[in-house]
Amino acid sequence: MRRHWTIGFTLIMVIALIAAACAAPTAPAPAAQAPAAGESAPAGEQPLRIVHFVNGVLGDKSFFDSAQRGVQRVADEFGAQTKTIEAGIDPTGWEAALIDTAANEEFDIMIVGTFQMVEYLERLAPQYPDKKFFLYDAPVNYEGEACAPNKCANVYSILYKQNEGSYLAGVYAAAMTTQDIEGMNPESIIGSVGGQEIPVILDFMVGYEQGARDTNPDIQVIRQFAGSWNDPAKGKELAKAQYSQGADIVFQIAGGTGQGVFEAAAEDGRYAIGVDSDQALIIESANPEQAARILTSMMKNVDNSIYRGVKLHLEGTLPYGTAEALGIAEGGVGLARNKYYEAITPDEVKALVDEAERKILNGEIIVETAFQ
Repeated sequence: MRRHWTIGFTLIMVIALIAAACAAPTAPAPAAQAPAAGESAPAGEQPLRIVHFVNGVLGDKSFFDSAQRGVQRVADEFGAQTKTIEAGIDPTGWEAALIDTAANEEFDIMIVGTFQMVEYLERLAPQYPDKKFFLYDAPVNYEGEACAPNKCANVYSILYKQNEGSYLAGVYAAAMTTQDIEGMNPESIIGSVGGQEIPVILDFMVGYEQGARDTNPDIQVIRQFAGSWNDPAKGKELAKAQYSQGADIVFQIAGGTGQGVFEAAAEDGRYAIGVDSDQALIIESANPEQAARILTSMMKNVDNSIYRGVKLHLEGTLPYGTAEALGIAEGGVGLARNKYYEAITPDEVKALVDEAERKILNGEIIVETAFQ
């Protein structure tokens, strides 16, 4: 009896092995892929975690707000978990706040902006080799003592060719300043107000002034600095002084200080050019009178650059350990052509600006820079 049971069990095992051998091979599980735009991470998979560290405050309607729009777009379209930390306007607290954020927040990518944060990030990033960092509007020194060799391989630096976009603003301002438009005078004088006299702001001004001179070699450009990014009263004072000297268009490159330039333009019946974002459209609901005085804005598309960077990160192609400069061709900078621009700008001026843009793109115009 035991022999018959053993033979039967053996026969069952042989049949099972033959069936398993004949079964179709199981396909390997597909590799995980980044969610497409508009999709969240698959169920059970940790979504991308992003911290946006602002060395200042939101609400400038310009630079930091543009970065925040990019972070929000990433949350909306990629399902990322995002958190924004505002460190305030006192520079003495920024490094401590950055260190505290890195130590206590859960993140895959930390996004930081401005040249003031370079040295802090160079010291911080090597301590977190398994984390990734974006630095926008400035590069870390990858070959410097703090970063070499390869200590900042987890940092992606985003630069902008603000000189290219500002060249278009200069062409535009020089062509508009003598037009027969209410608020313009026949004098060939335009102005600019910078937050601080630093290389990145000088790069705006160099491009602006070159575009203006190429359009009208006899033009006069008044250049001044407020010494602050959060002093609208100072911006207003400087703009009013330039208007009184014959300028009828002032390019503000001063963050929150630039709000005062818009106030002065509205009060004096003159005009302004905004910066970083399409500022007329941003402020029109709160202050339509000021919005109508912003002819255009030189947009530094921080939002687009952050979205682009995260998208490339998810695709596995973002070049960490390097700095990229984004210009007109890459959508990094450009001139706002909104309803105010369309309504007030004569066709011949629009054509002049469009031609200048084409010449930059095809290399006929090489825009000067403050960076050597």
